[in-house]
Amino acid sequence: MEKNILIKTQGLVKKYPVGGGHFIALKGIDLTVNAGEFVGLVGPSGSGKTTLLNIIGALDAPSEGKVEVLGKDLASLTGAQAAKHRSEFLGFIFQTYNLLPVYTVFENVEFPLLLLGKTRAERKDMVMQALEWVGIADKTNSRPKMLSGGESQRVAIARAMVKEPKLVLADEPTANLDAKNSHHILKTMEKLNQELGTTFMFATHDDKVISYLKRKVTLVDGGIQSDETS
Repeated sequence: MEKNILIKTQGLVKKYPVGGGHFIALKGIDLTVNAGEFVGLVGPSGSGKTTLLNIIGALDAPSEGKVEVLGKDLASLTGAQAAKHRSEFLGFIFQTYNLLPVYTVFENVEFPLLLLGKTRAERKDMVMQALEWVGIADKTNSRPKMLSGGESQRVAIARAMVKEPKLVLADEPTANLDAKNSHHILKTMEKLNQELGTTFMFATHDDKVISYLKRKVTLVDGGIQSDETS
């Protein structure tokens, strides 16, 4: 894989068994994404964007075709190697936040660093830096139930960014937020993309998200309909 290419898919097909046949969620996807892009997979529900995002994130496997992320052929990775790959290089942001309710904000953001074996001092510095990035350092000891939706999503972004991953995958990250919080979240991610060079890939049909994208890959019925750069 060329040096600046972060993601490359070739002939990607995903089939799900339905009754006596198959539902084809992805139909021969060829896609290349370079390091540092702020790109979105857009399209209506059922177009295949979340399926493609999950395959790129090594959370799912294609039925046919090839996926390379950060120079690694994902099909060649064992389950343990795929988990290590996600832990070291990828960050995930979901529409439901996926925060652990019994843990504080600090502990939620710290969790990915425990998997990387960072020291206590390293973890503290990295967590506080991530919370400052998203403007929520004053909520360190709060628990998720005490947070608003916008605050919860900022914690989720801090958790995704704390290890400074090469790639962040965001699935409908503003779906549960009002317009004001959505724009705050998107401006935060745009700033992290510009300042840290982190590649962001979204799956979304939210016009607010789409307005921030530098590249828009439109999926319809499991295929790429258009690929536009602004």
